[in-house]
Amino acid sequence: MEGILLTTLNGRYSHSSIALRYLYANLHQLQPITSIKEYVINQNIQDIALDILQFQPKIIGIGVYIWNATEVSHLISIIKKVSPSTTIVLGGPEVSYTPFRINFNDANYIIQGEGEVQFYQLCQDILHNNPPCEKILPPKVVDINTICLPYSFYNEDDIANRHIYVEASRGCPYSCEFCLSSIDKKVREFDIETLLNQFESLWEKGARDFKFIDRTLNLNITNATKILDFFLKKQEPFTTHFEVIPDNFPTALKEKIKLFPKHSLQLEVGIQTLKRMAKNIKRNLNIPKNEENLAFLENETNAHIHVDHNRTSGESMKVW
Repeated sequence: MEGILLTTLNGRYSHSSIALRYLYANLHQLQPITSIKEYVINQNIQDIALDILQFQPKIIGIGVYIWNATEVSHLISIIKKVSPSTTIVLGGPEVSYTPFRINFNDANYIIQGEGEVQFYQLCQDILHNNPPCEKILPPKVVDINTICLPYSFYNEDDIANRHIYVEASRGCPYSCEFCLSSIDKKVREFDIETLLNQFESLWEKGARDFKFIDRTLNLNITNATKILDFFLKKQEPFTTHFEVIPDNFPTALKEKIKLFPKHSLQLEVGIQTLKRMAKNIKRNLNIPKNEENLAFLENETNAHIHVDHNRTSGESMKVW
């Protein structure tokens, strides 16, 4: 038992975990003893546990999210009963903030926040028989332009059958009290030229379905324009998905969006709620500008628009 297994339970088979590939990319000399294995939440948990244990890993790293937290808790309980000496390390949004909604007592370690550096160091310590005493390792912000990028570790099966998740930035500038993203207030951007080179490599391998996980694409209009230009230059059909804020569409960005053909551009527009509730949760909104830009997206572009909002306050927008 010397190997490392990185795993998670995705919502669907068509999903892929960028997080596991980030961890793998930053394991350096430990990569040869590391494998990635992804499952789906509707699979039988006992079957997943048996499949994992056939690898006989010394360390299992599991990504925990809102959609798989209950299943992960059950999974690690089974693994520990069968193989108590296996070290289980949890990471991901669902274990990055306390109190936990689910019982994760069977895990040996929990890494909170970004894991690229901490997971590597933890594996080193465990493999050298010098494991830390503390179970919960608090978050440490990484320099995103010094870590290794994950994109070369999407394989042929991923590219052929799954969404390819990518990111141009981390963090969120807003302070919405309902959202955990507001805790990480500093937006950090990857070097755009390095990133576009990585995207080009993915494209050359056949990737045509890019989903950006950034909180907001159109914060940095210069970088957003470069990313849109990258896709507009392509001659083959593609699909790309971005989250955007509706009050920051300068003319230059509008002109780019209008050029996208049908079925190629998906925009998830973050509104969440409107005036009365927005003030209470400290979410800044420019309602007239939101309505103007939503009307533009609906009437003057081919983009597929999904408005992410909360109607529990009884409020609504005229455009939608």
